[in-house]
Amino acid sequence: MYIPPAFKDDDIESIRATIRGARLASLVTATSEGPVATPLPLFLDESEGEHGVLYGHVAKANPQWKLPPIGDALAIFNGPDAYVTPSWYATKQETEKVVPTWNYVAVHAYGPVEFFQEPERLLEAVTRLTNRHEGARAKPWAVSDAPADFIAAQLRGIVGVRIPVVRFEGKRKMSQNRPEADRVGVAQGLAASEDAHDREAAALIPLPV
Repeated sequence: MYIPPAFKDDDIESIRATIRGARLASLVTATSEGPVATPLPLFLDESEGEHGVLYGHVAKANPQWKLPPIGDALAIFNGPDAYVTPSWYATKQETEKVVPTWNYVAVHAYGPVEFFQEPERLLEAVTRLTNRHEGARAKPWAVSDAPADFIAAQLRGIVGVRIPVVRFEGKRKMSQNRPEADRVGVAQGLAASEDAHDREAAALIPLPV
C-alpha cells in the first residue's frame, strides 16, 4: 500500500481499533493461478504471537483454500471513508487550485495463512467470531443455541483461516496534508452530511484544539 509520510499510521492501538471496527475484511492470496480474494469477517486475537493472529473461515466450496499460496497472505481492513469536495476548502475561495479527493482509513495485515478443518478448532473460531458480533445485542444469539448435530454439520461445510500477523501497514488519510482552514471546512462539511459514514469520517479529521 502506498503511504505518504503524512498519512502513515503505525500506532498499534489505532491499527487494532481499525481491525475491530471493520465489519468485513478481504483475504487475498497469490497463487500459481493468479491472485485470489475472498470477502469475510476476521477477528484478531491480540494475545497470540508478537502482532496477534487473525481467525476466520471460508466455505469449503471456495477454491482459495485449495490453492497453495505464494508468499504471505494479505488481509485488508477498511475504516471510515468519505468523498471530499473542493467546495469545502477555504483554499478554493483564495486560489481555485483545488481538486476532489477521498479520505479513508485502511489497514493491511500480512502473514502466512493456514487453512484448517479440525472440528474443535472450527467450533472455537466460529464461536468467538459470533460472540464478537452478537455481544452488543440485547438478546445475543449463541452458537450453543442451535442443536449440536446441526452445528457439527455446518462446520463440515467450512474451512478455518489462521494468519499469524508478521507486519501491519496502516494508513489514515484524513486531510492532514491540507491547511488548517481547509481541514476545518472538510470536518464541517462531512459532519453536516446525512450519510453516517461521512459523519464518522468527520470525527477523524485532525483539528486545532
